[in-house]
Amino acid sequence: MMMGKREEYAMENHAKRAAELFREGCNCAQAVFTAYCDLTGLDERTAMRIAASFGGGMGRMREVCGGVSGALMALGMLCAPDDPGDQAAKAAHYARVQELARRFRERNGSIICRELLGEKAGSGHVPEARTEEYYRMRPCERMVFDAAEILEEMLKEM
Repeated sequence: MMMGKREEYAMENHAKRAAELFREGCNCAQAVFTAYCDLTGLDERTAMRIAASFGGGMGRMREVCGGVSGALMALGMLCAPDDPGDQAAKAAHYARVQELARRFRERNGSIICRELLGEKAGSGHVPEARTEEYYRMRPCERMVFDAAEILEEMLKEM
């Protein structure tokens, strides 16, 4: 993936933008996926709607971290093969998916939301109020930043 000066500058801001979007009330998947709208070509409203179901580890079921899901959605938009029959390209893309997950797991210990939060199971369908206490007690903002930063690193390597 060749990038000009403008794209390189933008790349440096995705992790920060993802954390800001999370602080503004986006769920973890929305924050990461929407932070990449400048590269995916999606408008923010569309990106937010696409990623809406993946927050809280998929609708607060605490499965795959929403930050990871958002990063993988952006990776797909930016790098997935156009031809679904191109097995070599599909394999290369899946290798990138697994590499992103590996790096996130290496940095944070897991890609599973409940493990990252230290919970046993899903926590219901009602989102928690976003208070300063929430941000102080939860690692989510850092997870969002990490997922976006890992994707930035990988895109620079391509």
